[in-house]
Amino acid sequence: MKKGGGDLSASAFILTMIPLYLMAVIGFIVRKMNILSNHANSVITQLMLYVTLPALILYSLNTTFSIELLVDFTWLVSMSVFVMTVSIIAGAWLRKRAALPDGQKSVYESLIVFGNQGFIGFAVIYMLMAEQGVVYLTLFNLFYLVLIWSYGIYLFTRHDVSVSWRVLFLNPGILATLVGLAMLFLPFSWPGMLLRTFEDIGTMTVPLSMILIGSLLADTSMNDFRYYSRNVYLWTASSMKLLVLPMTLLIFLLFRVPEHLLLIAVLTAGMPSATTTTLYAQKFGADAVFASYGVIYSTILCMFTIPLLYSLLQWLL
Repeated sequence: MKKGGGDLSASAFILTMIPLYLMAVIGFIVRKMNILSNHANSVITQLMLYVTLPALILYSLNTTFSIELLVDFTWLVSMSVFVMTVSIIAGAWLRKRAALPDGQKSVYESLIVFGNQGFIGFAVIYMLMAEQGVVYLTLFNLFYLVLIWSYGIYLFTRHDVSVSWRVLFLNPGILATLVGLAMLFLPFSWPGMLLRTFEDIGTMTVPLSMILIGSLLADTSMNDFRYYSRNVYLWTASSMKLLVLPMTLLIFLLFRVPEHLLLIAVLTAGMPSATTTTLYAQKFGADAVFASYGVIYSTILCMFTIPLLYSLLQWLL
């Protein structure tokens, strides 16, 4: 691979995932022990959506934009728009065909469309390309950030007449993205102390999201676990998110996209379903347990599919 692409072994990826699973286990235990009360899930959800996620966005967009990055930026945005558009069309089509209640249909569509690009994505790409990969991934995620804070919310509120498009766009996630983009192109940066604050608060997002998933699962029974493991829609969502949709990006081989950019795009598009789906389901009254199982199943399966995608790319490039 060019531009510093390295080897991603299955064992290395599993080692990256283990701390995330342990965080979910901690969330499960503290909820079972009632250290987290019945109201804790909604409090954690509000904290993440309105504080830690926006801080993570502001921190991740703190990079230097140069003329040399312009061509790469164009390719990355093009691939991001392409795969997100295909995902939205596929998600909407599968949602209409799904024999699911409304509270699960919105979750099902979100599991297909939105991936864990900002959490696991950064860990995997950093393993491959270090800081340079993080810069490219941040640029690739720009369109995704706008969509998940607008269309992502719309999926759960489309039948709620009290929610307007003004509310959808004027939320902390979109505002943080707009401010971060402005800072990306301006000739100055955030003060070091403020940037460190963004980093410290933003990095709380990963453990909080996994603790929330564990806490939500603690409220379910083994009967529910067995029940959801037989749900064909959760497995369909996982296969679409992890393999089918990222492989559509291989069409860019015809356009001679730089190899390191295609590597980032395919692997990032193949991340497991976003934990944000669980947050939205919790916040907007959809089936949060159904969402958490979808996220957990795809997260487990990605330990096998990410190395598979990487091996395929090494063979093709």
